[in-house]
Amino acid sequence: MRGAYDLPKSMKTVYIQGGSSIFREQFSAMLKSSSGQLVDSPDKAEVILNIYKDGVERRVLSLSERGRSNDIELAGHIEYDLRDAQNNIVVPKEPVDFRKEYFNDQQDVMAKDNEETVIRKEMYQQVVRTIINRGRAAFETMVK
Repeated sequence: MRGAYDLPKSMKTVYIQGGSSIFREQFSAMLKSSSGQLVDSPDKAEVILNIYKDGVERRVLSLSERGRSNDIELAGHIEYDLRDAQNNIVVPKEPVDFRKEYFNDQQDVMAKDNEETVIRKEMYQQVVRTIINRGRAAFETMVK
């Protein structure tokens, strides 16, 4: 995580329904670094984040002369909505698509698994920032 993130007041406590463990982990880390909190019940939350779809697919883009993967693409898709504590829709159901390509170094086999893990975390960090930014914009529009 790249330091604290400016959370809107209305998003300091969040309950997440659904989502992968890596998504939840990255969302929780973002909240903690920004004086927010992931709560274990919708009754304790200012915002309820419903995750309807969450997945990443791995695709080989090119092969080496030996038939091993050289270039890899990770492509992910999340569908979510945001609701306030009264279960009113703040951000209607919408998608976030994310994609990253990287070179798979066949000389360093141990590093490739770690590299993919790091890339997935970075991708989900960006998704979390996108969802928070969309939530911030929606709450600011509601206040006006």
